[in-house]
Amino acid sequence: MGNEKIIEVSNLVKNFGSFRALNKLNLEVNKGEVHGFLGPNGSGKSTTIRILLGLLSKSGGDAKLLGQDPWKDAVELHKRIAYVPGDVNLWPQLTGGESIDLLGNLRGGLDEKKRKELLDSFQLDPRKKFRTYSKGNRQKVALVAALASDVEVYIMDEPTSGLDPLMEAVFQKHIKELKNQGKTILLSSHILAEVEALCDRITIIRDGKTVQSGTLSELQHLHRTSIKAHTKDKAKKLKAKGVHNQRLTEDGMKLEFEVDSESLDKAMAELSKQNLVSLVSQPPSLEELFLSQYDTKSKASK
Repeated sequence: MGNEKIIEVSNLVKNFGSFRALNKLNLEVNKGEVHGFLGPNGSGKSTTIRILLGLLSKSGGDAKLLGQDPWKDAVELHKRIAYVPGDVNLWPQLTGGESIDLLGNLRGGLDEKKRKELLDSFQLDPRKKFRTYSKGNRQKVALVAALASDVEVYIMDEPTSGLDPLMEAVFQKHIKELKNQGKTILLSSHILAEVEALCDRITIIRDGKTVQSGTLSELQHLHRTSIKAHTKDKAKKLKAKGVHNQRLTEDGMKLEFEVDSESLDKAMAELSKQNLVSLVSQPPSLEELFLSQYDTKSKASK
């Protein structure tokens, strides 16, 4: 994976009248990576994506896609990117297959073999009129059209919205294939397990600003590790700094706590004197990282 920047967004501002939707947002996506783009509803994810697609003009700051200006070079850029929105509305009179072909032709045509493989794996009947499709099937039309296109960048805004878990697994398989081909994917998703399974790096935004960015392991270092210790004798609470939420079980043989990354070594040294039987340590999940970011910000805004 090179360090060539496919998406470069710096200090991006977007105002809608007196409302500031994006407030100096930063986002960098490297070539060949799957980049998770996370944030609560209303945080500015879709606004950022619309600016990258050239559907909205920016109010300030800078946004580049494949080294070009998304607003000025939109026509040229759309031949090199594929986009899947979270709510697909296409031509009601066309069949699913016709819709897929029309979307594909905008990017210079589709790989027919890949198109057939995708229709099979997503279990989509392309002969039905688009207006008769369920929410999940409408989503599949956009996914097949995007994934059957040989482009450099795939921008996906809640792409699996409305899909069942089986189809979610199919989606993940195809994204991994694209990643193996060195394609670049920006994935905005509410499904944290999806992001954890697919993404090389993630950016978390809130109120139109970037609050954290990095690999999952880098972000986990910013947070506490959960420890469950089972001792032969009665467990004792630790005195080490950076240890939080200590809980002894009723029988007193188990101690559970959280510890800051920089205090882990000292906490373990103290714990090791307690005649341990077993020890379970867990880094924070993406969900915990996301919620901790969400909670601290919402508490601060109250």
